[in-house]
Amino acid sequence: MGVLDHLDPELRERFANGGGELTQKMGIEYLELTAERSVARMPVEGNRQVVGILHGGAHVVLGESLGSLSAAIHAGPGRFAVGIDVNATHSKSVSEGWVTGTCTAISLGKTICVHEIAITNDAGERLSTIRITNLLRDR
Repeated sequence: MGVLDHLDPELRERFANGGGELTQKMGIEYLELTAERSVARMPVEGNRQVVGILHGGAHVVLGESLGSLSAAIHAGPGRFAVGIDVNATHSKSVSEGWVTGTCTAISLGKTICVHEIAITNDAGERLSTIRITNLLRDR
């Protein structure tokens, strides 16, 4: 079973072209997608800042992408998720390899979802912690 097989048809269709322009530009690869837990990875190469380390904004793009998708999955058909708050704490830098984001639900409500995303390096060391809150709306 593929990572997208369990998604509702509308969300799966949106993934048909690679999950969005920014996802493609950043090189993000989704490995697991559910409301409770999602995982994706991203190359450091191509996403570095001027001093040669992974850009802090790239951490946030990976985290927000995972949290928003997890919230959209929880919202279900006919509903969508809108990010209303995102914050990040960077604790370690990385200059090569891949980073992995693991998104875990903190709260899955009828109107609000909160997820925490841990970004780690190839050695499994935590690089940053991101928290996102999404508002769930009807279409």
